[in-house]
Amino acid sequence: MSEVIIQVTVLRQKDPDSAPYEEVFDVPYKPRMNVISVLMEIQANPINTKGEHVTPVAWEQACLEEVCGSCTLRVNNRVRQSCSALIDNVAPLTGTIRRLHLAPMSKFPTVRDLIVDRSMMFENLKKVQAWIPIDGTYDLGPGPRVSAKEQQLAYQFSQCMSCGCCVEACPQVSEKSSFIGPAAIGQVRLFNAHPTGKLNADDRLEAISGPDGIASCGNAQNCVQVCPKEIPLTRAIAELNRDTTVYRIKKWLGK
Repeated sequence: MSEVIIQVTVLRQKDPDSAPYEEVFDVPYKPRMNVISVLMEIQANPINTKGEHVTPVAWEQACLEEVCGSCTLRVNNRVRQSCSALIDNVAPLTGTIRRLHLAPMSKFPTVRDLIVDRSMMFENLKKVQAWIPIDGTYDLGPGPRVSAKEQQLAYQFSQCMSCGCCVEACPQVSEKSSFIGPAAIGQVRLFNAHPTGKLNADDRLEAISGPDGIASCGNAQNCVQVCPKEIPLTRAIAELNRDTTVYRIKKWLGK
């Protein structure tokens, strides 16, 4: 039986100011390989299909169990976590070749090869105050009881790992738009439902009420399709659309 080869095309870029280019590598297929293991094979033997010894491909990884979100890539034109992207699932066999195309996310500045700068996401989290303001200097005692239903929903939103999948898939996020993106909106839903977080709910609603906020959502619903944690982002957007409307009306009425 002929050996199966993974033909890997990587969209590479030397640095932020360089032009991107594609480079092709052949990697021997092994059962149960994921995209990370393919990249590690290239790193161990960085020779392209032209027989040239090149600089190893640069990428990010950490947990390798879909928790940290650092290994987000475009794998065969779909944004996903490369640690959980199994070659058997993402690169169907054609004869004796499995074709794999790897590229960095396009909505973020490229640092090098498959590494991007996701500072935009973290700046948006600052904008919506995605935290609970507790100074911790004294015991506040037991807080209000939270229903099991709300706890379950809050847990779903708390699983966001800022991987960038939803931002990459969102058609409203582009160079021509300053849309805050679905990830930050999901965190507004999380913290505005928290018993202590509610104290700053109006500040968060104000942050997403502007032209770059929730009104810029085009309801494409791509975000929920690609979220590796299946976070109900469209539910957050729908609920916060209502909340921001009520907030703006009350603000207009001076209440």
